[in-house]
Amino acid sequence: MEDQGLSTNMRRFLLIINCLITAVGICGGPLMLRLYFVEGGSRIWFNSSLQTSGWPLTLIPLAFLYLYRRKIEGSDAKFYFITPRIFIASFIIGVLTGLDAFLYTWGASKLPVSTSTLLLSSQLAFTAIGAFFLAKVKFTPYSINAVVLLIVGAVLLGIRANGDRPEGVTSKAYVLGFIMTLLTAVLYGLILPFIELIYLKAKQAITVTLVLEIQMVMCFAATAFCTVGIIANKDFQAISREAKQFNLGEARYYIVVVWSAIIWQCFFVGVVGVIYLSSSLMSGVIISVLLPVTEVLGVIFFNEKFSSEKGLSLFISLWGFVSYFYGEFKQTKKEKVKSPENDKVKSPENEMITTQNESV
Repeated sequence: MEDQGLSTNMRRFLLIINCLITAVGICGGPLMLRLYFVEGGSRIWFNSSLQTSGWPLTLIPLAFLYLYRRKIEGSDAKFYFITPRIFIASFIIGVLTGLDAFLYTWGASKLPVSTSTLLLSSQLAFTAIGAFFLAKVKFTPYSINAVVLLIVGAVLLGIRANGDRPEGVTSKAYVLGFIMTLLTAVLYGLILPFIELIYLKAKQAITVTLVLEIQMVMCFAATAFCTVGIIANKDFQAISREAKQFNLGEARYYIVVVWSAIIWQCFFVGVVGVIYLSSSLMSGVIISVLLPVTEVLGVIFFNEKFSSEKGLSLFISLWGFVSYFYGEFKQTKKEKVKSPENDKVKSPENEMITTQNESV
C-alpha cells in the first residue's frame, strides 16, 4: 500500500507488473481493433473512444488507496492529490491522446498490418528524441543499441511485405491512412515524454495515487474528445444497427466493445506506471518490442502469413529488449556501489519521480 516501504526489489517487481499490464494492452488492443473491423465494424470515432473509455476502472484502485489512507491517517487523509496546474496539463495531453487514438484507428482500418506496424515503429525514435530534450533522459550505449535494434526490427516487418491495399480501400484512402498512421507514431512518441515532464515539473511528491489520477484525467479528456466526434458523426445512432449486422452476432459485438475498452485501459495504466517507475524511453522500448509479438499473435488468431522477415524482426527486437534491460541492470549495480544509501526504504507516496532517470 501507499505508506509501506518501497525497496529496490519491490520497485523492480512493480515495474515488471506494469510491463506485463502494458503488454496485455499493446498486444490485445490491436487484435481487438482488427477483430472489430474484420467482422463488420466501421465506426472510426466510436472505436477510437474505446481506447480510453475504460477510465472509470481507475476509480477502483483509487478507492482502495483512499480507504487505506483513511485507516492510517483518519479524517485527515487527503481525498485527492492532483492540483489544478497538473489537471490542466493532464487534460491537454489527454486531448492529444484522443486525437492520436482517432489517427491510429483510421489508419489501422485502411492499411495492412505489416505496413501500419512499420510506420508505428518510428514512435520509438520520436520518444527517444522527446525523452532526451524534454525529460533530460541520459542515454547509455545499451539504450542506444536497444533503440537502433528495435527500430531495425520493426522496419524489417515492412520489407518485402505485399503492401497491397486491402479490398475495398481506394488509393486516396490508402495514402491518407499511411499519413495518419505516421502522424500517430509522431504524436504518441512525443506524448510519452510529456507525461514524464509533468512528473518532473509537478513541484510535489509524485505518488501512486497522483499517477493514477493523472492517467484518469488523460483518458477522460481523450474520451470526451472522441465523444464529440461520435456525436458529430452520429455513431451512437448507428451502434445498434451495426451490432445486429456484426458477423459474430449482436451479443458478441458488445463483448468485443467491452473487452476492447478494458484491454486498452490496461495499456494506458501500464504505460504511466512504467514511466513512473522508470522513464518514458523505457515505455517506448516496451511498446516497440511488443510490435513483432503482436504480429505473431496476428498469425495465430487471424491466420496471417508469418514470413522470414517477421521471424528475423522478432529476434532482433527481443535482442534490443534484452540489451536495454542489461544496461539498466549494470547501471543500477554501478550506482548501488557508489551510493549504498539508495537502497534505503522509500515511501511511494513521498518518493519524487525525479529519481527515475538515474537508472536510464
